[in-house]
Formats: sequence, structure tokens, C-alpha cells
Amino acid sequence: MGGYRRGGQLGPAVPIAPGARVDKFEVFFDLVFVFSFFIITRATAANVSGRQLLHAALVLAVLWWCWVVHSLVATRVRLGEGYVPVLMVVAMAALFAFALALPQAFSDPKGSAAGPMLVAISYVVVRGIHWVLYQHVVRDSPQERRQLRRFAPELAASIVLLLAAALIPPQITDPDQAAMIRDGLWIAVVVVQFATGFIVGTWGWGVTSAEHWTERYDLILIIALGESVISTGVGGNLLGKPATWPAVAAATLSIVVTAALWWAHFDFVGPAARIALHAAEGAPRVAMARDAYAYLYLPLIAGIILFSIGNEEILHKITDPAGGIAEKVEGPAVPMLFGGLICYYAVNILFQLRTLHTLSWTRVGVIVVLTAALPIGQHLPALGALILATVICVALVAVEVLVMSKSRHALRAAVFQERTSHEAHEAAWRARWHGLREPDEPTTP
Repeated sequence: MGGYRRGGQLGPAVPIAPGARVDKFEVFFDLVFVFSFFIITRATAANVSGRQLLHAALVLAVLWWCWVVHSLVATRVRLGEGYVPVLMVVAMAALFAFALALPQAFSDPKGSAAGPMLVAISYVVVRGIHWVLYQHVVRDSPQERRQLRRFAPELAASIVLLLAAALIPPQITDPDQAAMIRDGLWIAVVVVQFATGFIVGTWGWGVTSAEHWTERYDLILIIALGESVISTGVGGNLLGKPATWPAVAAATLSIVVTAALWWAHFDFVGPAARIALHAAEGAPRVAMARDAYAYLYLPLIAGIILFSIGNEEILHKITDPAGGIAEKVEGPAVPMLFGGLICYYAVNILFQLRTLHTLSWTRVGVIVVLTAALPIGQHLPALGALILATVICVALVAVEVLVMSKSRHALRAAVFQERTSHEAHEAAWRARWHGLREPDEPTTP
């Protein structure tokens, strides 16, 4: 990256070290994504339909591509050092405006174009900052500059398509045709973006710190799970309502399911995948980082959001004084609740296959059970459907604790040994830094 060159009074951009962890500014930047996930869930839950779910998926995919590009930049430069935070704050403001305008991105094509235009302009600002910053940090690497230029057509096409989606539909007389063209342009954006990752390939890229890469994506997954918790309290219409036993029970069950989703990834699969990425080198490491994290984390998060929307609808039914917990939940709430869980576990299986090259029969079993339980849940009262989903998710946790006991303990022992070795190495480095060498430590000339 050219070393630590001076960058004015703010200081230079600082490169990522091989053993780097996520810095505080990166977590601060992620707060905008908390808001973005919340907006997507709110806008979709307000009017659940097939087309609304398509729009939510398209918006989430475009937002996620921003995150992938952002994570690529963060693999090369510390976002909280030197002049970089100034650029990142501008990107945060633009991304916040992008999230605010998302509910209007697919509004009536004959209405105001302000919302769609704000989406497009905000996207241009965010991607432009990432492009300029990454181009700067690879300025001393001709190979990486060539690889970066391969992404230029994707950036240009995405911007043109989003601007076209904002400007063309209002010019079309037939509102249905205008909506179809707008949706088609958004679909084209997503196809161009995610196809580019495979077309460009892994040549010229590198994952400097596997620890940093996995931690970044694990944190964004936790943010999505956190949005599910927020959705339970805010979207579930529990705030400002009298505390009732059914409402408290439903909220508690929702938190338990969210915790079970956390456990399904972070108890074994996530830590083991981190070690696998550490062990990989060169192009296989980049390919694993792209496939398992940049691509598969998107449907993982989509599953969480789908679960959150269905969960909200069920909580609304339970907390509605005119409804009552004995009534069934009509509409798509239960299918979305169970469908989100099935999506999450299915993608987790794919993630495990891609990183560890193993398959857990327990995960396949829980998908089969959830699929079989879906029609049963549709005939149960609201609280009963939520209890059924909770029992299935908790049962997975209990079964895997029993059948995977040895593997889990072996993994934890390996992680403990790794952390202990890393801490000892850091302590030795700090000792040399302070001039406190061990007596048998050779003197470096």
C-alpha cells in the first residue's frame, strides 16, 4: 500500500496487517446497516405481498453489494486511521440517505422521482468513495490496479441502471408496464453485480487477514440477528401496550429462536470456518472468502429478515386486543416465519459444505422437520405456531450438543491453543518493544 506516507495533518492511510482485528470505527460504520436492515423489514412488513418481497430482496441485494465492496476496502486499509474516517463518514451519510429513500425506491412510477433519484445518487456517492479509496491504496501495485479496473464496467453499469430505474418509469404511460421495467432494471443491477464476482475471478486479489475478514462478516450477521431482536420489540407492537402474559411469552419465544439461530452458526460452524480460511492460501482462500462469506451470507441475512417479518405478524396477532391468542394467523405470516428459518438453515448447510466440506445430518433433519411442520403451524393459534417453531429450533441445539460433543470440545481446545499461542507471541513482541528481552532471547543485530 505504499507504507506509511504522510497524509496531511490527519495522517496517512494505514495498511491492514496479516493478524489484524476489526477496529472500532468499522463497528461504528455498521450502525448504518442496522438502520438499513430495520428499514427493509419495516417497509416489507407494512404491506406483505409477493411483489413487496421481491422489492425487499432486490434492495437487500444491492445494499449487500455495497457491504461486500466496503469489506474489500477494509481488507486493505484501516478505516479508523489517518484521513480515511473522514471519507467513511461521508459514505455513512450517503448510505443513511440511501436507507431513508429505500421505501420510495419502488413507489408509484407516476409519482415523485425524488425517492428513486436519492437512492441512485446516494449509491453513486458510496461506491465512488470506495472506488477512490481502493484505487489509492493499490496505487503501488500494478497487478491490483488491473484487477480493480475489471470492476469498472460493473460500477458503471450499476449506476446507469439505477439512474434509468429512477428516470425512465415516470415517462411511461402504462403504470404496470412502468413498474415491470423498473423491476427489470433493478434485477439487472443485481445480476450484473453478483455475476461480476465470478467473471473477474480471484486473480490479483488477496485476503491479508483471515481473522479480520471472518470477523467483519460475523459482526454483520450478528447485526442482522440484532435487528430481529429490535423487530420483536418495535415491529411486534409491544411498546406502549399493557404487559400481558401472552405478549411476554411470545416475545420470549422470539428471543429464544433468535438465540438458536445464533447458536446454529457461531457455536461450531462459524469458528471452524474461520480456521479453514486461515489454513487456505492464495486463490483458494480468496475463492472461499468470496463464495462462503461475500455470497452466502446474503441469503443467511435474508432468512433472518424473512423470519423477522413473519414473527412480527404473529406478535401483532397475539397483542391485538380484538384478536386473541386462540385465533389462527391468516395470510403469509406463518409461511414467512418457517420459510425464513428453513432458508437460514439451508444456507448454513451450504456454508458448511463450502468451508469445511462436511454435512451435518442434524441440519438436514431440522429442515425436513420445519417443512413438515409448516402446514401444521398454519392451523395452530398464533402462539401455538410460534411455540412449534421454537421447539424445533431448540431441539436442534439440544441434539447437536449431545451428538457433536467431541467435535465441539476438540474445536474449542484448538481455538484455545491458537489464542494462547497468539497472546504469547504478542506478549513477546511487546517485551522486545519495551526492551525487556528474555535472558535466553538472542539479540537482533
